[in-house]
Amino acid sequence: MSQRGGGQERPGPGGRTRSGKPRPGTGGHGKRRLQGKGPTPPAHLRPGHPAQRRATAQGSRNADGAGSPGRVEAKRSGSKSTGPGGSGEVVAGRNPVLESLRAGVPAIALHIGPRLDADARLGEAVMLATDAGIPVAEAGRAELDRLTGAAVHQGIALRIRPHEYAHPDDLLARAAAAGAPPLIVALDGVTDPRNLGAVARSVAAFGGHGVLVPARRSAGVTAGAWKASAGALARVPVAQASNLAAALAGYQEAGLFAVGLAADAADDIGGCELADGPLVLVVGSEGRGLSRLIAQRCDVLARIPMTGAAQSLNAGVAAGIALYEVAARRSRRA
Repeated sequence: MSQRGGGQERPGPGGRTRSGKPRPGTGGHGKRRLQGKGPTPPAHLRPGHPAQRRATAQGSRNADGAGSPGRVEAKRSGSKSTGPGGSGEVVAGRNPVLESLRAGVPAIALHIGPRLDADARLGEAVMLATDAGIPVAEAGRAELDRLTGAAVHQGIALRIRPHEYAHPDDLLARAAAAGAPPLIVALDGVTDPRNLGAVARSVAAFGGHGVLVPARRSAGVTAGAWKASAGALARVPVAQASNLAAALAGYQEAGLFAVGLAADAADDIGGCELADGPLVLVVGSEGRGLSRLIAQRCDVLARIPMTGAAQSLNAGVAAGIALYEVAARRSRRA
């Protein structure tokens, strides 16, 4: 083995010395200095980066939506879980998914796991989704776990389309277009989506023009609300207000009367003379009732007379009874 002065071995080809040891570096100088990889690319272009995976998944979803809506996609979906603050809701489990599809809940996609056991519910779910034009995509177990937030999904999940809420003024415009005095139901502190769905169903049955809910600490239009409404949410707009008291004040300035339901009110809702005119009926939560600020904002408080042992009614039942009384009073005056 030949050596140079200083005991260093002569470099050989291939980046190593003749003894097989790694060749010493140049310290960033000389002909073989490192050139670098250039500027760091954006996150959505870096392979393996979460932003790149999200961009790829979004592109896949857009491609799925542009194609034939009823076709079962063979590729795996790239969807992510949409929790609170996300762009939609995910329904997991065979029975909940099937019930949502039967109720006509608007959905973005149905995700099915591979190699599932034979189940009539799965076949019906795929058939209903196909008939409704909802894309059906195959997804692995790990992907379904991410999509549903590790819930018990039984190999199936349904992504619900985010609801488009109306503006409070849109409900007034709807009443004007119908040529009828406005009839709106406002919910104060109602957090169960099933109550919201039941209220929407009663509004549709008794000629109301929409439902008003606060944007925070209130039930929203979810799959549960859709199922409870029995499809009424497709016909009854739901408006959101960042401040319910301010929205009621705006309605009052537009000529509507605010009538709040309260168990301790002196007058019955059936005898409320304000029900003949433009009306916003304000319903509170079961047990707690109307908040102090909202009760003070109302022009009149009225009660639903009860002779049984029950001390309160849930919002869906209370709104249905009150709307019936309002509709009956209006029909007698017509």
